[in-house]
Amino acid sequence: MEYWEICGWFSWITPIIGAMLIPLLSKIGSKIRDHGAVLFSLLSMIMTLYLISLMFDRSIQWPLYSSYDWIIVPHAPILSKIKVGILIDPLSIIMANIVAIISFLIMVYSLGYMHGDPSLTRYWFFMNLFIGNMLLLVLSDNLFQMLFGWEGVGLCSYALIGFWYRDSKKDWLKCWVGEGEEAYPPSHCGLKAFLVTRFGDVVMLVGAFILLSIIGTLNFVEMSHIHLHSENIPLILLGFILLFFGPIGKSAQIPLLEWIPDAMAGPTTVSALIHAATMVKAGVFLTARIFPIVYLWSKTIPELSLFFTFVTWIGTLTAIIAALQAVVSTELKKVLAYSTMSQLGYMMMALGTGGVSDEYIIGYTGGIFHLMSHAMFKASLFLAAGSVLHTVGSRFLRHFGGLRKNMPYTFILMSVAALSLMGAPFISIGFWSKDMVLEAALISRQYIVFIIGVVTAFLTTFYTIRMISLTFLGKKSSFIIEREREGHYLHESPKIMLIPIAILVAGTLVFGVTGFYIKDLLEEIFHETMLPIHSYGKGETNTDILITTLSSIVAFSLGILAGYIVFIVRKISSEDVINRIKIIKDIRYILYRRLFLNKLYYIIVNNIISFSKKLLSSLELGIIDHINYFIAELFKKLSVKLLFNLEIGIIDHINYVIAELFKGVSKAIRYIHTGLLNYNIIGIILGMLLLLILLLSL
Repeated sequence: MEYWEICGWFSWITPIIGAMLIPLLSKIGSKIRDHGAVLFSLLSMIMTLYLISLMFDRSIQWPLYSSYDWIIVPHAPILSKIKVGILIDPLSIIMANIVAIISFLIMVYSLGYMHGDPSLTRYWFFMNLFIGNMLLLVLSDNLFQMLFGWEGVGLCSYALIGFWYRDSKKDWLKCWVGEGEEAYPPSHCGLKAFLVTRFGDVVMLVGAFILLSIIGTLNFVEMSHIHLHSENIPLILLGFILLFFGPIGKSAQIPLLEWIPDAMAGPTTVSALIHAATMVKAGVFLTARIFPIVYLWSKTIPELSLFFTFVTWIGTLTAIIAALQAVVSTELKKVLAYSTMSQLGYMMMALGTGGVSDEYIIGYTGGIFHLMSHAMFKASLFLAAGSVLHTVGSRFLRHFGGLRKNMPYTFILMSVAALSLMGAPFISIGFWSKDMVLEAALISRQYIVFIIGVVTAFLTTFYTIRMISLTFLGKKSSFIIEREREGHYLHESPKIMLIPIAILVAGTLVFGVTGFYIKDLLEEIFHETMLPIHSYGKGETNTDILITTLSSIVAFSLGILAGYIVFIVRKISSEDVINRIKIIKDIRYILYRRLFLNKLYYIIVNNIISFSKKLLSSLELGIIDHINYFIAELFKKLSVKLLFNLEIGIIDHINYVIAELFKGVSKAIRYIHTGLLNYNIIGIILGMLLLLILLLSL
């Protein structure tokens, strides 16, 4: 076994083993448990870091894969041999490092943020299990094996979002929507995330079975070498579209996007892990994994390009809708949650537009590059937000203000990370990756998509300025003043929490300054290694890159200007504008109410439950009870007839025969016993003679 195989296998096995050992380590001591949990994530990170060196080895024939037989089913028409294996290529290497590195930093941050929590053993168990399952998902060489990791991260997200499952009032997720508060207990939020994503997973499974029945394999390498038959085109297209519902659920794309805001009920470290490194990235990764297969087949069967059109518009609509919701969100973590949904929409937009263009490599690289950049800056933003919540004791933006003086390091780190989210030109990694996303839309001649992408970039800058200003600038809120009177003074976070944030922010700066080089490097690596479609695309772009660059700069500048006027110098009161213009007020109300999608979810679920109860009642009382009564009556009548026939026809007859038999025997014996002495003497003599004859004969 070569080094890359050892690192590939044990990078995901190690955290899972660590999760199993956490309860044992807790028996030894809490510090050993805590540091042991972090150590397992460190070992996993070291092994994934080794894999990076493979990307620059020109002698390697991509992809690398290692597999072993797991289940053998003789004479089976499909899946006669189920294997477990790993697939190593630049996509899996990049994704595995994103997961491992950011997860390790979040685990270090957790040592300070979760210190003193009574349920830390459960926390460390599920965090390590989360990391292991995500790496299993990323490194799997087939869809069947990937599903184990896919469902594993779903289970862990359910457990961690509902981590404070005892549902203490202080842990409830309160949602201020301008007219009061809605509130959900953590256990409810975890269950909601689980059920919404499960819906997408069920549809995805249907798509996977359709593809399996036609193609005969779920191995990604084998699928890429299969030649399709034209008569199966509609089913294959349907299979891929249904398969994409898994990513729609996992990556919170429209319409399965409303679980992410409620996922904020968990610890902030969990939010950072889900949003930056693991669960929501899984959907983008799966879409990128099947991208070469669908793109290759679409070159010979053009109808399959409809899959990419579907992906493009799902991503585009999610990007703009989630950005609008972030603009009006009243909670710090929910601003970041909606921002995550919007940026994931960007990634899907890039992959979709790449698929409908001859210059596929621009969209593909843009989607993966934006996934990389988003992982870094969003992890740092969530961890910085965790520091704010940890200090202030509230999640609402209206309870913040003036924190810059009391939390100067958090303010600087969060502001620098926010530059990447906004896409600050030439100095932030977000600028370069977002620029590639917009470039992909323009090259593919998806002009409406391009315009929506630029508007989304403007909104991103605007809501980011709003978030930073309401949190750190201005005067302290009455909430903070009241807490300080009670003795809860504001303070900077400990170093154990600041250092992971600083490392991530430093990463955004380094990648930001070198972003142009990294963009070209990734484009070259993907073009040379993304077999078997390296012969398509890649060449001079058909449009001027200057258009996308200028569009990004204009969107950023207008967002900064609008945010500065409204939220920093406050020359314009947003409330006054909203109250004067009815249509804006109505739009804000709709956005406050989450486009009524959340309400629609509950209406659908509640109606299903209500219908199920009525159906059960109808079945129970109207059908099942009637059937039970009918069966009982039937058996009663049959029993009476059977009893009568047995009693009269058989049992009584048997009794009569037995009685007559004994009567005859008795009568025969009675003839022998006459009561006369002479007959008795004759009988005795005859008996003695008989015995004498028998004795003499012996």
